[in-house]
This record gives sequence, C-alpha cells and structure tokens, in this order.
Amino acid sequence: MKKEKHGLVHIYCGNGKGKTSAAVGLAVRAAGRGMKVLVVRFLKTENSGEVEVLRSIPGITVTPCDRTFGFVFRMTEEQKQEAALYYQSRFETAVTEAVENNYDLLILDEILASCNYGMVNEQSVTEFLKNRPENLEVVLTGRDPSEALLELADYVSEICMRKHPYQKGIPARKGIEF
Repeated sequence: MKKEKHGLVHIYCGNGKGKTSAAVGLAVRAAGRGMKVLVVRFLKTENSGEVEVLRSIPGITVTPCDRTFGFVFRMTEEQKQEAALYYQSRFETAVTEAVENNYDLLILDEILASCNYGMVNEQSVTEFLKNRPENLEVVLTGRDPSEALLELADYVSEICMRKHPYQKGIPARKGIEF
C-alpha cells in the first residue's frame, strides 16, 4: 500500500549556532532527492556564505533579500514600521509562491525572530501553517518560538549554546558564522 506524502512542520530554535545550518542541510538533502525547495530569509542580508551555493543547486530557490534594515534594536519607530511592512509582504509572497508553484519544502529562516520583533504577524504564520497544502514541508528557524507555533510543529529541535567564541570577543567569521 502506497502511503501518501504528508508535509510536516519543523522548528529549529535555541540560542546555539546551527539553526540555519540545519535548515540548509535539509534543503540540500531534499534537493538531492528531486524535491523543489524555497528558502526565504528574514532579518538577514545577502552576505552569507550559503546563499550563492544554495542558488547553484538545481531544485533550490533562494529569494533575494533586496532590503536591509539593520538590527531591530537600533531602528527608529518609523524604520520598524517600514521593516514590518517589508517583512510581512515578504512572508505573504513566500507562502503564495510556495503554494502556487508546488514547492515540496519551504524554509522560513529567522521567521521566529521576525514574529517576536513584530516584523511578521505571528497569527498570519499560524494560519498559514494550519491551512498549508498537505504535502508542503515547512521549516521555521530562530529563537524563542511561541507556544502557538510549538503546538503546530511536528519536529522541534533546540540548539543549546554551551560555549561560543563571541564570549571571548571573537567576532563572526566569514565562512563559519556567515
């Protein structure tokens, strides 16, 4: 008896390094099996090592981050409002694209922080997860997922930081942290 494909929801969260890396690994695995993957990044720039490599892999689409607003805690209220409009629109465009173009896997990188900072309306994310196509696998990354999002997840993997070079004053390094 053939089992029908059923997409699940993953949350990769915690204060440790590796949430995006785990999502990237899943994207590569899925593409390696002929699946269509859409990667949408929030609160990040194009300046990250995985972006161009992912774009070179057949089956993976990474949407460009054509606007940068900097750290939320440094934004004025006006900048926060402008960023929220941009990121909410980015989310809505991503889910429309994932559904209309029959993607198998949708990765929403740093969507949890986007919700926590009020840049993306969490209710729109929960509604999407509840009503997504049955075969669409979805990954959410970031810190501090809400109880509502945790409840909707099938996988929750928490990455715990025990030690990090930043604690010794070592800044993020090209090719390792970004």
